[in-house]
Amino acid sequence: MRLTEIRITPVALGDPPLLNAAGLHAPWCLRTIVEIVADNGLTGLAEVPGSAAINAKLEAARAVVVGRDPLNWHALRAALRAHFGTDSAAARGDKPWDQRALVQVESALDVACLDLQGKAFGVPVATLLGGIARERVPYSAYLFYKYEGAGGDLEFGTDPKATGWAAARQKAALDPAGVVAQAEAMVKEFGFESIKLKGGCFEPAQEVAAMKALQEAFPRHPLRLDPNALWTVDTSITWGRELEGVLEYLEDPCRTQEGMAAVRKAVKLPLATNMCTTSFDDLPGSVRHGSEDIILTDHHFWGGLHSSMELAAHCRTFGRGVSMHSNNHGGISLAAMTHLGAAMPNLTYALDTHYPWQWEDFIVGGRMKIEGGCVTLPKGPGLGVELDRAALARAHENYKRCGLTERNDEPEMQKKVPGWKFKQTRW
Repeated sequence: MRLTEIRITPVALGDPPLLNAAGLHAPWCLRTIVEIVADNGLTGLAEVPGSAAINAKLEAARAVVVGRDPLNWHALRAALRAHFGTDSAAARGDKPWDQRALVQVESALDVACLDLQGKAFGVPVATLLGGIARERVPYSAYLFYKYEGAGGDLEFGTDPKATGWAAARQKAALDPAGVVAQAEAMVKEFGFESIKLKGGCFEPAQEVAAMKALQEAFPRHPLRLDPNALWTVDTSITWGRELEGVLEYLEDPCRTQEGMAAVRKAVKLPLATNMCTTSFDDLPGSVRHGSEDIILTDHHFWGGLHSSMELAAHCRTFGRGVSMHSNNHGGISLAAMTHLGAAMPNLTYALDTHYPWQWEDFIVGGRMKIEGGCVTLPKGPGLGVELDRAALARAHENYKRCGLTERNDEPEMQKKVPGWKFKQTRW
C-alpha cells in the first residue's frame, strides 16, 4: 500500500464568545481536515487546529508523503523530520493554546495513517494502539465565563438554534450562580460526572468562589479549575490552599516547571499541566522538578496517537496521572480522542472537550453523542467516522468568508474592552 494523494481543507466552525486568559473566542474556530489517499482507494482522515502556518506546512509535506507506505509510521515520521526538522520548545508560545506547527503535521499524518490502516485491516484505531481498555470514554463538562450571544460581529456565524442547551449557555452569567446554572444545564443535557471551569479571566477570589459554589451544588462531581498559568507562585499557593478539599486537581496555576513544583510542595492538591510540560523534551525536567501530578496529553500537540500512548507509558512509569486537554474541535478529533481514551490502560481522569459548545460538524450523521458523560467508541474500522462532503463544503466556505487565518483572542476581546492586552501573568 502506497500513498498517492494528500488533501488539505481548511474549515471554520461557529464559536460562541468564550472568555479565557488570552481574551475572547472569535466567532469562528479554525480547523484543518486532512485526507490521505492510498493506491487501494482507501482514505485516512485527520483534523488539526487550523492556521495559515499549519496549512502551509501540510501543503509542503505533500512532497514527503506521496509514495510512502502508510503502514510504516516510523519511516514517514523520520522523513518528515529530515525535511522539516522539529519544533523548538519556544515555538509553543506563551498563549494558553500551543502554537507549534510541525508537531501538528506529524499528528495529522499519524492519525490519518492509523485511520487508513484500520480501514485496510477492518479494525478500530484503538485496536491498533494496543487494544480496547474501555468502550465508553468519560468526558468532563467544560464551563466558561462568556459574553452574551453566540457569534460576535459576523452574523452568519450565529447559532440559529437558540433553544434548549444553546439558550442555557447564552444565559450564563459572570458570577458563581451563573456558573452553577451553566453546569446544571450541561450536566442535564450530557450527563457529565465531572466539571471543569476555564479560569484566568477574573481575579482569583471570584473564580475560587465559583468553584466553592459548584462544590455545594455538585458535591459528588470531581471539580477542576484551569487559570491558564496567569497566577504567580505566591497567588497559586494562597488560593491553592483555599481549594484544598474542593478540587480534583488544579491545572496550570502558574508558569514553568520550577514554579509548578514550588506550588506542588506547598499545597495539598494535585496539579495538572498542559502548559509547562508539553513535549518529550520537557519530561526529564518534569521528573527532576516534580512539577505536576497529572499530564494532560493532546494528540494534536504531542505528535499523534502513537506519541500520546508513549506519554501514557511515561506517566505510568513515573507515577503520573494522565488525561487529555482540549481546544475547539469537530467530530474527527473527538473520534481520535475517544479511540485514544479507549486504548489508554492508565487513563485516570475524564477527558476535556469543547464539543458541547459547538453546533456544527462535518461528519456523516452529524454530531457525535455524549451520553452519561461518555462517548461510546465509534463502530466500524479506523476512526469510525466519515466526511459529510456537503457539510465540509459549507465549513470551507465559512473559512473563506470569515477572513481569519489564525487564532488570536486578543482583537475580539478588544471589541468588548478597548485596549485590553494579554499578559503572561496577571494576578
